[in-house]
Amino acid sequence: MDWIRRFILANGKRHPGQMGQVEVEAFLTDLATRGQVSAGTQNQALAALLFLYREVLGVELPWMENLVRAKRPRRIPVVLSAEEVAHLLTMLEGCCRLMAGLLYGSGMRLLECLRLRIKDVDVFRGEIVVRDGKGGQGSAGAAAAQPACGIDAAARTGIAVARC
Repeated sequence: MDWIRRFILANGKRHPGQMGQVEVEAFLTDLATRGQVSAGTQNQALAALLFLYREVLGVELPWMENLVRAKRPRRIPVVLSAEEVAHLLTMLEGCCRLMAGLLYGSGMRLLECLRLRIKDVDVFRGEIVVRDGKGGQGSAGAAAAQPACGIDAAARTGIAVARC
């Protein structure tokens, strides 16, 4: 309802039946340029206007089908370089360093790492068994060489991850 109200107010309180393609396109363009709204917001406004004309006014406007919907820009994830990760890992110590190394080196999720037990790690085969992972499934994955050594050392010295 808010988008319909805004549309009517933006056009001098004229009845929507008196307006057409020019006003709708101008309103949506104004949203994107002057209003600086996201693509999702612009599409929401378009859907509200489609509803207004089709369902409320009972007017089929074939030109509204051809209006171009705004596309959301693809977001590229921020990724640290190998050097940045190495520097970050050197700043950590103890269990936190071990866990961060496991997360980075093996690709496991945080909860999977928190649930990890010593018996889930096979240092000799370089394998980590993840139980009850995403989707309730278990899996076995390769362990990075350096974190696996850290797990081995933690097991030998009696450091429990639960103490972190």
